[in-house]
Amino acid sequence: MLKSTFRVFLICFSLLSSISYAQVSSIQNIQARKILSLNGKWNYIIDPYENGYYDYRHDPFDQSKTGTGGYYDDKVQKDKSELIEYDFDHSPQMNIPGDWNSQSEKLELYEGNIWLRKKFDAKPEKGKRYYVYFGAVNYEAHVYLNGKKLGVHKGGFTPFQFDVTNNLKVGENSIVLKVDNIRKQDEIPTVNTDWWNYGGITRDVYLAEFPDHFISDYKLQLVKGNKNLLNFSVKLADATSNQEVTLSIPELKLEKKYKTDSEGKIADEFVWNNLNLWSPESPKLYAVNIKTDKEDINDKIGFRTIQVDGDSILLNGKSVFLRGISIHDENPLLAGRLRSEGDMRMMLQWAKDMNCNYVRLAHYPHNEEMIRLADEMGLLVWAEVPVYWTISWTNPATYANAKQQLTDLIVRDKNRASVIVWSIGNETPLSDPRLSFMSNLAETARSLDDTRLVAAALEVHRDGNNIILNDPLGEKIDLVSFNEYAGWYWGGSPSEISKYNFDIKYKKPVVITEFGGDALGGFHADENTRWSEEYQEALYKNQIKMLTKIGALRGMTPWILADFRSPRRQHPIYQNFWNRKGLISETGKKKKAFFVLKDFYAEMQAKYK
Repeated sequence: MLKSTFRVFLICFSLLSSISYAQVSSIQNIQARKILSLNGKWNYIIDPYENGYYDYRHDPFDQSKTGTGGYYDDKVQKDKSELIEYDFDHSPQMNIPGDWNSQSEKLELYEGNIWLRKKFDAKPEKGKRYYVYFGAVNYEAHVYLNGKKLGVHKGGFTPFQFDVTNNLKVGENSIVLKVDNIRKQDEIPTVNTDWWNYGGITRDVYLAEFPDHFISDYKLQLVKGNKNLLNFSVKLADATSNQEVTLSIPELKLEKKYKTDSEGKIADEFVWNNLNLWSPESPKLYAVNIKTDKEDINDKIGFRTIQVDGDSILLNGKSVFLRGISIHDENPLLAGRLRSEGDMRMMLQWAKDMNCNYVRLAHYPHNEEMIRLADEMGLLVWAEVPVYWTISWTNPATYANAKQQLTDLIVRDKNRASVIVWSIGNETPLSDPRLSFMSNLAETARSLDDTRLVAAALEVHRDGNNIILNDPLGEKIDLVSFNEYAGWYWGGSPSEISKYNFDIKYKKPVVITEFGGDALGGFHADENTRWSEEYQEALYKNQIKMLTKIGALRGMTPWILADFRSPRRQHPIYQNFWNRKGLISETGKKKKAFFVLKDFYAEMQAKYK
């Protein structure tokens, strides 16, 4: 009954949502299109009372009869008697992409509303279509161009765009955003997290130009469980038939021509032999070209298979051990989100230095460039949406938001060979509404992409010396994937945790998604002294002893690669707003536990050759 009621409410909300938040689905491979970067210096106005959005009766200006009156008008004084209580031209600037917390000391802990404005020149042409594209904005973004509202987007880590064809002017244009990063119970994520709530336009912004009938989406991947059967699909942004599309991979001497159907789509499966399959040891990427008479799109795509067989994970048909580490989208050396390819490459190289073949990109979708680098560098990826802790399980709007974020993640990254797991959440407490919510997300992931594994970071409970995993969500997912913190949050000192054994209900591959403990880099003591590198080192040694008793153990992503900022972590000596569970300190120094994990992974690498 609960599940059917939930579905009815969800359908009703979806109808309303499509009216309020209408936009085309995310455009595939935006970097391969004709784009004008809108990155750089943006003026900003801090607006905690939302004076630029509401009038004194608290009615939105953009919903008034004139639709004017807000800061998005971007007005300048034309007469000395004119009253204007804001001024973008003389407001401070911040770098975009970039969060506001790390760019101004007074904004370090700010959660609220900020207006951002960028002026740019454009030369729109007739017969062309134009979109403004955002890689990510945290969290709720109201977007205006030349004083006209384009729409609203919720979700801090997924891309979105709006059609500006009819709003773009020849010459100077003004784009204005109201960005709100206030945490709210009914949002995804909710009010309670263990990472910094970086507000702002945190990823690239582009003005993209397209022909009248353009390719909005495409997919080229191996069919599940098959090493030479390729699935190819194309979707135009509109339902235009008989548009010729050519797929080519020159290295394979592959060229195939198609015409779109009445819905503007192409769908095909075909056999192609002698593919060099992608793997961490050999991350082979092929130059792929998709061409119409008006577009020429280039991509780099790898082909591989991933599946489970009993308690094994098979990559290209061969059993693999996932030698992983968890990573946040944050630079420990330079405050803020990862801003550039150099930042991202540094984090992934640190993982490879630890003998990793796998990374968990937690707890939300990371930058698309991060996934493409994983493709290039040979790292398998667990990709996740921020369904985290205490979500509003019975709110249909909350579910619709989570489903949209999962959909956007899968649409964006479905051509990336490195991604082998879609994760639908982390540490969500057991209840019937939560099971319905999460089961529906699992179904959504499979309906969008049946070639990858679906998982979630579950929790365990204890009965004496038994660590028990019997979460009913385990029936719906492909891995027994769970977090446990023996030796830190429970279980006594590191030397005492070897007494624990695991009681796991499901006969599936076991992947430990988190374990660990804090250590202040450079603080040394004996192995029983909390916060010392020696304590963390002993914890890792004993965790490995405990975990290797699990016969079905096929991987792990300990928490975490590098120290990261978190308002929850307030000890003035050892934390000071940092979660210190990193194996690398905020200064880039490798802690002692780093080498424990590196040595264990070297053993696993030799075992699973």
